[in-house]
Amino acid sequence: QVQLVESGGGSVQAGGSLRLSCAPSGRTFSNNVMGWFRQAPGKEREFVASVSGSGDSTYYADSVKGRFTISRENAKNTVYLQMNSQKPEDTAVYYCAAKSGASIVIGLYDYWGQGTQVTVSS
Repeated sequence: QVQLVESGGGSVQAGGSLRLSCAPSGRTFSNNVMGWFRQAPGKEREFVASVSGSGDSTYYADSVKGRFTISRENAKNTVYLQMNSQKPEDTAVYYCAAKSGASIVIGLYDYWGQGTQVTVSS
């Protein structure tokens, strides 16, 4: 059974930093585009960032561009989301996802994690 397991969530004050990790189990995703999404209370799930299989290409939502960095270590089958200069509006459940298609910009994601809570206080 394929699982994506997120970790690293928690509480931080505005301006602080957190790093999320996503470690798939059941198969390797080293050739797959991986992404991070988030869902705040009462809002729809939204895209945050994506990274190509090689890690050479990344894509970000405008709301996090310049503050968040997505990366991956294929040797460890792990994807990261470094979140800096965090704002209260970053508060959400963050989800890791993997997709079969090659585009980091468009396309549906096939596998999802259970999510990890990030809370940013002012």
